[in-house]
Amino acid sequence: MAHFDLPLEQLRAYRPHRAEPDDFDAFWHATLSAAAKHDLAPQFTPYDALLPGVHVHDVRFAGHDGQRVAGWFLTPATFSGPLPCVVQFIGYGGGRGRPHEWLLWPAAGYAVLVVDSRGQGDGDTPDLPGGDTPHHIGLLTRGVLSPEQYYYRRLFTDAVRAVDAAATRPDVDTDQIIVAGASQGGGIAQAVAGLHPRVRAALIDVPFLTHFRRATEITDAYPYRELADFCATNRDRTEQVFDTLAYFDGVHLAARATAPALYSVALMDAVCPPSTVFAAYNHYAGPKDITIWPYNGHEGGATFQAPIQLRWLRDLLAGGA
Repeated sequence: MAHFDLPLEQLRAYRPHRAEPDDFDAFWHATLSAAAKHDLAPQFTPYDALLPGVHVHDVRFAGHDGQRVAGWFLTPATFSGPLPCVVQFIGYGGGRGRPHEWLLWPAAGYAVLVVDSRGQGDGDTPDLPGGDTPHHIGLLTRGVLSPEQYYYRRLFTDAVRAVDAAATRPDVDTDQIIVAGASQGGGIAQAVAGLHPRVRAALIDVPFLTHFRRATEITDAYPYRELADFCATNRDRTEQVFDTLAYFDGVHLAARATAPALYSVALMDAVCPPSTVFAAYNHYAGPKDITIWPYNGHEGGATFQAPIQLRWLRDLLAGGA
């Protein structure tokens, strides 16, 4: 994939108009207030992952509508004092996986709460049906004709509640909770940074769920193609689709986020086109930086990104800014 989007100098300045719903904040206040009426009831059950260098817990907590959400919680086997905690979100189609997949953060001296994605991965967290509206293959169109029924209303709510679950741990420094993820996980981290005041920092890699309409107009790659396919079939409902998506667009959520953020973008990424990433980045309201990978696709920085994140977090948390 060659460079197909705007030139980099235009991407750096790309800050599209935000046409958000008038009741955007009221919608999310009502959504999260309804979730808060359910007892979080976090359960952290010791789990033998055959990894003597870390302590592992199987996690359950109440997410959207009180539904139980699964996760893993890992800490170094030995440490002193409460730890910064990374709340890790997952890419499209994936779930919490296995504990040994998440050793980077405890190896670096952090706690990590890995949050399962409802209806994705191994099915550890089932999703309820998105209502009686149609949807195409995958989850991007589930319930997309109604903000109240839309899949990502439930998933974003789970993610906000995950921060609350991490904060219940005595081994977590509640002033140093970081949200992180790539692709769908990056989109979720971006959303939580805009919705939860406790977030200390955000690591947002090649984020999905951002600048939906432009994404559907400049890429044929899935998952955004799911929306285009749905609109091609439901020709008379296109504006209804984008009216719903406006409540979940990362551009609007980034504009409400004030925690320091480190983004990454890949200039040959057809899955999450660079202009969609820069649209959110340029609207992000807090301190921010971005790592640019000119010759990479959706893999972004891959293993090259982790040392950049570790150094950025070390400097941020040590400086207390």
